[in-house]
Amino acid sequence: MIRRYGDTPVNGQRYKQRPGAYAILPRADKILVTFQRATIPGLWDEIQLPGGGIDPGEGPIQALHREVFEETGFRIANPRKLGVFRRFVFMPEYELFAEKVCHIYLAFPVRPLGPPTEEGHMAIWMDPHEALSELYNEGDVDFLARLL
Repeated sequence: MIRRYGDTPVNGQRYKQRPGAYAILPRADKILVTFQRATIPGLWDEIQLPGGGIDPGEGPIQALHREVFEETGFRIANPRKLGVFRRFVFMPEYELFAEKVCHIYLAFPVRPLGPPTEEGHMAIWMDPHEALSELYNEGDVDFLARLL
């Protein structure tokens, strides 16, 4: 059984399953996170683990490398799966009710190749204990806390 975090699904609401891959990226005494500026009025800025949706025909590791690069500008090495959780959310940017199935990895940022290519994203080095209070969703927090 996959653990669920966040809001309870709404009875009668259909949710589209949306798998994604996300990374905890430590280096020295910091972790690399993503600051995502809200691009839709009424939403808020978020601190997140870098990652995102797995595209059709793409595997989780391939998606992890692509998403981390898009959101941080970094290449990563040695991804190791830590586990999976799910969240039921409304994604206003897609006008979609989604069951997000979040595959969480530990990986290591090896080098930046430039700034993030995804609009509204900025890579931030953060103290991991500070990140526990800043990360947007409870699943990310739990996986980071267990790793620490």
